[in-house]
Amino acid sequence: MSANALRSLVSTLSHSRPVFKIKPSNISILSQPIQFHDRLLDMIKRAKQRIFLSSLYIGPEEHELHSELQHALERNQDLTLTILLDLNRSTRPEKPSSTVGTLLPLLRKYPTRTRLSLFRSPHLRGPLAALVPPRFKEGWGTWHAKIYGIDDEVMISGANLNKSYFTDRQDRYIHISSSPAIANYCSDFMDVASSFSYSVQPNSARRSLHSFEDLETRSQGFHYSWPKEDIHPHAIHRLPVFQDIQGPARDSSLNMDPTEPAVYLSPIIQAGQFGVTEENETLEQLVRILSEDKNASPTIDFTSGYFGLNETYQKLVLNNSWANWKILAASPQANGFFGSKGISGRIPEGYTYLEQRFMNTISSAGLGSSVQLHEWHRPGWTYHAKGIWVSPSPNQPPNITVFGSTNFNSRSSFIDTELSFVLVAPGEDDKSMTLRRNLASEVQGLREYAGPWKGKERPVRLGTKALVKILGGML
Repeated sequence: MSANALRSLVSTLSHSRPVFKIKPSNISILSQPIQFHDRLLDMIKRAKQRIFLSSLYIGPEEHELHSELQHALERNQDLTLTILLDLNRSTRPEKPSSTVGTLLPLLRKYPTRTRLSLFRSPHLRGPLAALVPPRFKEGWGTWHAKIYGIDDEVMISGANLNKSYFTDRQDRYIHISSSPAIANYCSDFMDVASSFSYSVQPNSARRSLHSFEDLETRSQGFHYSWPKEDIHPHAIHRLPVFQDIQGPARDSSLNMDPTEPAVYLSPIIQAGQFGVTEENETLEQLVRILSEDKNASPTIDFTSGYFGLNETYQKLVLNNSWANWKILAASPQANGFFGSKGISGRIPEGYTYLEQRFMNTISSAGLGSSVQLHEWHRPGWTYHAKGIWVSPSPNQPPNITVFGSTNFNSRSSFIDTELSFVLVAPGEDDKSMTLRRNLASEVQGLREYAGPWKGKERPVRLGTKALVKILGGML
């Protein structure tokens, strides 16, 4: 992608959402789950003012993480801890306790400095909400943003805070240091979402007189209160959410000079249930600007642990065959649901069916030479990485990447709430090139365990095809 095209992309992004300019040396690309684990604990130990964590859930057996959070609060009386999780996933009964149950000691001991909020999808409401079993309620939408921050640094990932994500579940991990503007943005993003999420309190805590609704979960030792008096929790999809957080930074974004040697980061919020579709818009803008560079022949690396492109994204691939698309999906054995009991055990087979349909479409369009699909398999590991890397040519390192929580599928587009970032590195100075080479190494590291796609030969049962037809939007 030429320098002019990169400048055009940064300018286009800045007209609709924040763009942050940072030093390339402030970005670290981690590659292994254990590095993610160690960096997270190191950040918590160094926190001086604030710790803010957003995830789908925290594993109930993450004793080391809980211990470090407690020690951090003990050491520093000025430190605050803010946690935002998904309600249905974090209150699911587990042994020895649910996610919320394991966090209650922190809430009891540091009630004025610890805040725990739980987002509940408005898609599941009315009588249906009472009928759906706890494990399946997540099918109607989750809080999916993964933000792990302290003070003026933040780590953006697709990984949750659970043992497998620290040991043998492959993901991406981008650490951004010395960047107060980005850290503040991520913290503010969480604050906005917390304003229409439940607040958790131990049963021993005094209930707010202004709560709109209290739901008792006495058996687990806590209750959660609704913060808004003027709207029911099942009606939050009517709120004009996230507009303020994307709006205030626009003026400063427009003043940036994208010709300076620097890296530009722009946040992408995707919350289909609220009508927020920035991811769709950003990817369409990216591909449009790429297509206008007639002399370019870029390579677009694309990966998702749950590969099932929705119709909009499939069209982006089909209508832009001038690029070399290299797609990496999880093999059935690397799918996190492989071996699960019940209906969820069919999910890997369901993704095989989606891959088959996608590749049949590619073949019918005669694009087999420009669109390659491979599958990731590493014995004993699962695959959860997701992202896009754009390289100007096959022999040059990427100068654009998209990273964060989105899986680029129908679920991410329409049901879950996601936060991702697009990174543009237009410079060719030494520090910019070091970052770009690190991005290239990241792709190569993921492809180390890639092999030919074997989905064409895999049988898919009629029952699975029927499930995909009925529940495909949840995959």
